[in-house]
Amino acid sequence: MFCDPIADMLTRVRNAYAAGHPKVDVPASNLKMEISRILREEGYILNYKLAEEDSKRTIKIYLKYTPTNQPVISKINRLSRPGCRVFVGSKDIPSVLGGMGINILTTPRGVMTGKQARAENVGGELLCEVW
Repeated sequence: MFCDPIADMLTRVRNAYAAGHPKVDVPASNLKMEISRILREEGYILNYKLAEEDSKRTIKIYLKYTPTNQPVISKINRLSRPGCRVFVGSKDIPSVLGGMGINILTTPRGVMTGKQARAENVGGELLCEVW
C-alpha cells in the first residue's frame, strides 16, 4: 500500500516514459483526472481516458513522444507531500525554468496551472512541477 497516490501516479508516468511505453494505467481519482486534464491541455500527454473494469476505475494515460522518440516530459517532480505540505499565495507562485515548464496547484477554484492561478489571483497547494 502507498501513502501518497499523487506521487504514485507521477512515478508511474515517469517510469513508463523511461521504458518507452505508449500508455500507462493509474488508479483513478478526481484529483488524478484533473492533473491528467492539465497535462493534456498543456501538451505533455496525448490523451487520457477513464476506464472501469470489474468495479475498479483506472485512468489510461497515453504518453507523448517527439518525432525522435524522446519523451515530451523531461522531469516531473512532486512538491507538496503528505508530511510536508507546500502552500503558496498568488504572488509567491514560482515559475518553472523561466516559464518553460508548469506548476500544478490545487486552489479553492479547482486544480489549475501556476499561470492560471496567478491570472485569477488565487494561491493554493503546489502539487507538482513539470518540464
